[in-house]
Formats: sequence, structure tokens, C-alpha cells
Amino acid sequence: MCSIMGYCKSDVTFDTFKKGFEKTVSRGPDDSRIIDTGKGLLGFHRLAIMGLTDEGMQPFEFEGSYVVCNGEIYGFHKLKQELIEKGYSFLSDSDCEIILPLYKELGTDMFKILDAEFAMIIYDGREGKYIAARDPIGIRPLYYGYDKSGAAVFASEAKNLVGLVNKVMPFPPGCYYKDGEFVRYCDIAAVDAVCTDSLETVCKNIHDKLISGVKKRMISDAKIGYLLSGGLDSSLVCAIAQQNSKEPIKTFAIGMSEDAIDLKYAKQVADYIGSDHTEVIITRDDVINSLETVIALLGTYDITTIRASMGMYLVCKYIHENTDIRVLLTGEISDELFGYKYTDFAPSAEAFQKEAQKRVRELHMYDVLRADRCISVNSLEARVPFGDLDFVKYVMAVDPEMKLNKYNKGKYLLRHAFEGDYLPYDILYREKAAFSDAVGHSMVDDLKLYAQQCYNDEEFIAMCDKYAFAKPFTKESLLYREIFEKYYPGQAEMVVDFWMPNKEWEGCDVNDPSARVLSNYGESGK
Repeated sequence: MCSIMGYCKSDVTFDTFKKGFEKTVSRGPDDSRIIDTGKGLLGFHRLAIMGLTDEGMQPFEFEGSYVVCNGEIYGFHKLKQELIEKGYSFLSDSDCEIILPLYKELGTDMFKILDAEFAMIIYDGREGKYIAARDPIGIRPLYYGYDKSGAAVFASEAKNLVGLVNKVMPFPPGCYYKDGEFVRYCDIAAVDAVCTDSLETVCKNIHDKLISGVKKRMISDAKIGYLLSGGLDSSLVCAIAQQNSKEPIKTFAIGMSEDAIDLKYAKQVADYIGSDHTEVIITRDDVINSLETVIALLGTYDITTIRASMGMYLVCKYIHENTDIRVLLTGEISDELFGYKYTDFAPSAEAFQKEAQKRVRELHMYDVLRADRCISVNSLEARVPFGDLDFVKYVMAVDPEMKLNKYNKGKYLLRHAFEGDYLPYDILYREKAAFSDAVGHSMVDDLKLYAQQCYNDEEFIAMCDKYAFAKPFTKESLLYREIFEKYYPGQAEMVVDFWMPNKEWEGCDVNDPSARVLSNYGESGK
């Protein structure tokens, strides 16, 4: 993971830029560089993952143009070879060195062809203009705003921009910015034609495409680890990786000291696939003491995101402090594609698909944000196989009638696709528990009790009334919002709303985002 920043005007001072940029040095602790393009400043904090030599340091320069990119371009060797055949030469093994030659060849059409997770800022020296772009899902973070003079400022995280611009907003995924306008080059959630493949064909394609997504994310010049919760999604990623690794992969699970639901399942998976497994045990004090740190690094007040980040932040902190791993593969994005516990209540296939599209388009504000921040603040890089573009496009296009829970088991297509020797049957078909619950029911209960102790009822009502946008509705949500405002004052609109089940659906009109409050939770918590 790296950090990028661009200030698009010629008279910005170095000190002003540096003050904002230094807030995310943990994203790239290996090296830092700020350059003057002649029409503004570009900055790069490096976490060396591909092309570990000094020649791989950014910004890259080519014929008077510059680029900073936080990203991984999969299959870049093929693109690089095609550029070499056209007469281009390269100094490093970095995947991002191909960007400027490719941009010279294709212009902004380049973004459509990249199989990548990326956020980038280009200074086009020929036109004297800045172009910024973000991958179709928003796996790599990018924010923007305008200073008092109207100049655009882009950065990896909102914290870089607080104090420099009036309003900080997330850069829309699947878009590029040029000449003051955002242009959508890809809507990953849109479906041009519904896929009517048979059940078995769909499952075979899901199987093959996910394996491909995992394998391409195992390519790294730095060491790789795997987050293993014991749930379906992370277990599949780990199982696929282990089948494609000559050595035992390194897996990590976290749980509360009292009632960690998933630790036993994670160990069962680790034992089955033969990984080198580590358990990280946390306590109530670990959680409460880390709460403000987590909200500050996340840049959100969303209840679900914060709860689920507690365990993820602490396990990543352990990995950073106790290993030399630099890259982590995770199981995010599966839920948005195949369904949550609450989507069992979808009244129709059309409603299911509409909800899935909404969730995929908003991923960058919730689960993807959580994974990026918890991992990057610990100087690690997140890779998300379920976010593979080919995989996502295919699953989104599958007939939603097939994705409904008509099989008495959520995510049936994904489970059925991997029947065989990847996972034990009882893991493959175990009921889902949300990550924040699976770390231990006591963790969420501890957070709610702590919030209850922070405000009496009168204070709660009065303090909630301060907020017009995304008004807090529980003492827990108020606590999170108050901490958020301390670090990101007046920037609540960075997040579209609270992540909650669709209250318009029967059975989903709840005031807590935990699946525990749903009537179909059942065996998930055991």
C-alpha cells in the first residue's frame, strides 16, 4: 500500500503540501518524495511491493509527464512487453512504470483496459493538465476537494485534505477526472445482458474465475499473509492459495478472549489446508483502548464499519509488529455479490439485484474502506480476490433468480462451486456470522455498554439534535460520530449514510446493523 497526493496549482507552498501529506506516511514508510511539476506538486509515500529497487520509486517521469499511483496492475508483464515492442524502455520491475507510456498510447482510454486496483494522479506535460482516476470498485482509496482558490487537491485519504479544502469527498470509483469533470469509464455494477448459464455452468465459472483472482494476487516481490476468520469467504481464499503454494501459507485469525466464535473454525480450516496458523487473542480493554485510534484512521462514523474494524485493525497491528509480511489477502466483497443474512428477505430477484448493485457501488465507503485503512495504517497492502474485475462482472450478470436463497443456504452458488477437497463440508456449508460478531459477541456488547456509560438520556437527545446529516440514533452511533467530528469536522457527507439492512423489506426494519438481530440468524452465532 502506498500514499499519493496531488495539489493542482503552481503557487502552493511545499510546507502546506507536506503538512497534509505527512498524515499518511504509514501507508508508505519505505521512502517519500515530493516533486514540482511546474504547475503543482505530486507526492508519493512508498511501500515497496513490486520492483523493490530504488528505480521503482515514484513519481515516475516520462517526456515531461509525471504519475503517482497506489495500485497493482495485474498481468502488467504482457502490457510491458507490448510497449517494449513499440520502442519503449523501462528502468524498473515496477508494474506502475508502464502507466505513462500506456497513457501516451491510449490517453484516458487506458483506464478501461487495466486489470488493476488503483488510484492515480497524472500530470500530462503535453497538455499541462492533471488527470486523476480510480479503479471500478474503489479498492484503492482516493479523495478530492477544492481549496479557496478553486484548485483541485487529490489524496489517498481524507485526513490528507482536512484543513486544505472546505469539503472532502470520495473520488467516485470507475471514473477519471479531467478538465474539472468526472467521466465514468466503468460502472462495475451495471449489467448489459443477464447471464442465463445453467446452475452448473455458473458454478464452474465462479470456481475458475475466483481461483484466477486469487492466483494473480499471489504474485509479489514482498512476503504475503492471509486473514482467516473461519467463515466461508476468507477460508476459500486461503484454501485456494494453499493449493497453489509450494510452502505452507501464513494465516492469521483474531478473537476475543471470552467467546471468539470463529477461532475454532479458523483453526479447523488451517489444520485442513495445512497453513502456518497464528491466533491473536484480544480483550475488552484492547478494544475500548483502540476505539478512538480506529475511528481516526478510518474516517467514518458508520457503526458496522467501526465494529468490524476493531478486530481487523488489531490483527493487522499484530502482523506488522511481529512478522515481515507486507501483503495480506482478504475475503471482502463476497457478501455484496452473493448476499448477506438480510438479503434472504429480498422480496424478489429484482430487489436482490438492485440491493447488490447499491452495495457494490458503495463498497468504497464501507467494507473496502475498512480493509484498506486497517491494513494500510499498519504499513501493509490489502489484496481482495473477490474484487477481481472479471469475477465481479460475471457474478453481477448472473440471473438474480439464481442468487436468491432458494436453497435453504445463503451464498449457495459460491458454496456449490467449491464442493470437493478445498474445505471441510461443515465449513463450506456453515451458516455465516458477521465478522464483528464472530470475533466475539462480547466485543460488540462491550462497545455498546461503553457508549451507554458515556451519555445519560438527556445528553443523548440533545447531542443527537446537533446533527442534520446522518443523525445518530443510538448512544453507540453518537459516540462514534463525536469521535469522527474531532478528526474530520464537518465532513460527515463523505459517507452516504449508515450501513444498515434494507428497512423497506419485511423482517429488516431494525435499528442495529448486526445480523444477530435478524430472525434468520439461527446457527450463525454458534
